[in-house]
Amino acid sequence: MKIRLNTKILFILLFFSSLANSQSLNKSYLLYIEQYNQLAAKQQKEYGIPASITLAQGLLESGAGVSPFAMESKNHFGIKCNDWGGDKIYHDDDEKGECFRKYNEVVESYEDHSLFLKNRKRYAFLFELAPTDYEGWAFGLKKAGYATDPAYGYKLISIIENYQLHKYDLGERTADVTVMKEQKKEKPENNEVAGGSIGSINPMITHVLMKVNHVKFVTALSDDSYKLIADEFNMSVERLLSYNDLVSEPHLQAGTRVFVAAKKNKAPKECPTHVIEDGESMRSIAQDYGVKVVSLYKLNKIPFTDSAKPGLELKLR
Repeated sequence: MKIRLNTKILFILLFFSSLANSQSLNKSYLLYIEQYNQLAAKQQKEYGIPASITLAQGLLESGAGVSPFAMESKNHFGIKCNDWGGDKIYHDDDEKGECFRKYNEVVESYEDHSLFLKNRKRYAFLFELAPTDYEGWAFGLKKAGYATDPAYGYKLISIIENYQLHKYDLGERTADVTVMKEQKKEKPENNEVAGGSIGSINPMITHVLMKVNHVKFVTALSDDSYKLIADEFNMSVERLLSYNDLVSEPHLQAGTRVFVAAKKNKAPKECPTHVIEDGESMRSIAQDYGVKVVSLYKLNKIPFTDSAKPGLELKLR
């Protein structure tokens, strides 16, 4: 799929290009890639699944292999217990106490992931794509129902491009994933993106930039805070909170999505509506789709005093 080189994309390309020499990327991600890239390449050779997709899914689903769930289950792809006769583990996901597959070794998880995709009809169309079409695979996995997260495809693509994982699709196992023990600090430069400046970006980055609805966000790490993220992107805490429809700074839990740029007034074209589920709020839905909460209320002509009502179909654009 061709992507138009607009101001936002140009900024991202320039930003990561400037960081290439200093290897200012998430250390846990780099270590994971170094450890499992050959295993992912082996899966591509045997089953035809792009190595970049396997690595990106492994990184995203397992928290680079260090999430408590991944460490206990050796399940790096979030595969549940459907049609499974092996060991099991129970974990809160879309619902509480859901059943997931458990393995003795991570290599078993990689092999089972390949078989899971290869042997299910709903993923068959993916194997007709070119082995280098990671974008087609990323959006195809979401379309086929691999994950419920509406931004799943965008997240995979962001990880692949930020870490140049597509090199492994071409059999190039020399992608630069060396972790430097010491990094030289460079003077940050002010960067402008469409929709306004997001401030100077510290090259000693600890968060991975991703996109949903063409809006940049990061995922909170352990012991993170809005202040730490605001400092990293050289903006005020108040500004960061406003991007995330907050008026005060709450405790920030690991895994929480934090936008570092202003959200949109509408969701992407492929996401016209959303049916509210139990436990969701207007803000959580807005965060999922990269939409401002106030816009979500206005689009649906709902009083700002009303909360999200399960079963109601919301217009997202």
